[in-house]
Amino acid sequence: MSFADLLERGIAAAQPEIRGRVRSITGLTVWVDGIDAAVGDLIHLEGRHEDIPAEVIGAEDGLLACLPIGPTIGIGPGTTVRSVGDHLMVPVGDQLLGRVLDGIGRPIDGGPPLDHVSRVRLENSAPEPLGRQRVNQPIQLGIRAIDTMIPVGRGQRLGIFAGSGVGKSTLLSMIARNTTADVVVAALVGERGREVREFIEADLGPEGLARSVVVVATSDQPPVVRLRAAFAATRIAEYFRDQGKDVLLFMDSVTRAAMAQREVGLSAGEPPATRGYPPSVFAMLPQLLERAGAGETGTITGLYTVLVEGDDMQDPIGDAARSILDGHIVLDRDLANSGHFPAIDVLGSVSRVAPAITTPEQRQAASRVRSLMAAYRDVRILLEIGAYVPGSDPLVDRAVALMPQINAFLQQGTDEYVDSTQAWTALEELAGQL
Repeated sequence: MSFADLLERGIAAAQPEIRGRVRSITGLTVWVDGIDAAVGDLIHLEGRHEDIPAEVIGAEDGLLACLPIGPTIGIGPGTTVRSVGDHLMVPVGDQLLGRVLDGIGRPIDGGPPLDHVSRVRLENSAPEPLGRQRVNQPIQLGIRAIDTMIPVGRGQRLGIFAGSGVGKSTLLSMIARNTTADVVVAALVGERGREVREFIEADLGPEGLARSVVVVATSDQPPVVRLRAAFAATRIAEYFRDQGKDVLLFMDSVTRAAMAQREVGLSAGEPPATRGYPPSVFAMLPQLLERAGAGETGTITGLYTVLVEGDDMQDPIGDAARSILDGHIVLDRDLANSGHFPAIDVLGSVSRVAPAITTPEQRQAASRVRSLMAAYRDVRILLEIGAYVPGSDPLVDRAVALMPQINAFLQQGTDEYVDSTQAWTALEELAGQL
């Protein structure tokens, strides 16, 4: 532990302890008086068996609105509250590799405690716009359809948009195993508890976990924990980026982080706005997403799944995220239902940095394939009902003839690894037949 960490702990220990009382409890919010604290500070509720930390989220008429980070059984009016000027801190360092943490940075994998690692405040600012490296180098994700048709650059932030059950989590697990990034930081926000162990043991595997940090906040956790899990994973990724490493940060999902912020905002008394989301949700999204990207030395390549309601790509969170991110991958339910995996709608997906990370020859090959796919899509209904007359359009005729090869190229087994060089070679060979 560094001298600065020891000094900060010593200063925190020397802070006077201030006590107050719980005035009332409304829904998720605990109202406290007798304590002078600011938004973001931690207080401690003295429960029957152990103290329960809570975060200050607002203030009104001399009372503090606090959201507990844990169960509130045994907490009621008159409960003693302590404040020592704490803030949420998360551990950082190489000791985190291979570890699984909860939403506020505590290990939950049965491994050794993280008592002697550096800790930093959860809050951090995004890199200065002119201090960022330009995104001009590709990062290999090991997914043939993405590496060629929607190429991703080091330091890019990309959204994966889809409804439930279309294959977002499976696609992310393939990327986590196949990527060439130095470090993987995985944030599972609001996930089912059943899927966590399955993801760690079956999807990541021992080799993938060895270079990964997994932050987990399941759907039954308090909203503050789910929300802070997204920021904790980002803060850990920022540490590795500042060490000059290329980090892959993926978050499944940013929508559930937004839902957690909605619960926090409504509990603090914010008025609901678009589809029940208060204004703080749309202020939180850029604060979270802009922290990823390229820094002065290393990079954070961010992949954020966006769970769109009813497959509506224009839902409020999806629309806001798409306006902030550097591109999006759309997963199509019809493709998934037909057994096409990964179910990527290539024509509906775009990478905004593709021109900067590909060669003219590569862009030409991808453009040729896209043009055939677009031609086929335009007459698909006519083909299905037998109304298209062969010979009417030479481009459509070529598209019909080559679509089986194009679909075979875009599909990939969950256990299949494809090097990006091989993927580009295969695409250029395919484009040469057009």
